[in-house]
Amino acid sequence: MTDAPKLARCSLSKAVESLLEVGARSATVVQHPKLTVTATRRHRPNRRAPYTTILLTIGRPNFRWRKFIKDCQKAGEPFPVKKVQLTFYPKRG
Repeated sequence: MTDAPKLARCSLSKAVESLLEVGARSATVVQHPKLTVTATRRHRPNRRAPYTTILLTIGRPNFRWRKFIKDCQKAGEPFPVKKVQLTFYPKRG
């Protein structure tokens, strides 16, 4: 048997709901040091577009989130991390 962490369904809904409420580009929930759930918008929100396309990624963290997980472990943060990590679109200048 493998030591694969189990996926909590609430983390899926947490990621999607926070993405839609806040208007961020992506929302990541760190479930376990080896499991992240990321919801990402496919296009920048627009008044004219009546739809929103969301890509849901479940799996191992990339290099950026591995560094974040190491920092959380050093700080003594328990898993799953309670706050959803949001990434926003860059400001238009």
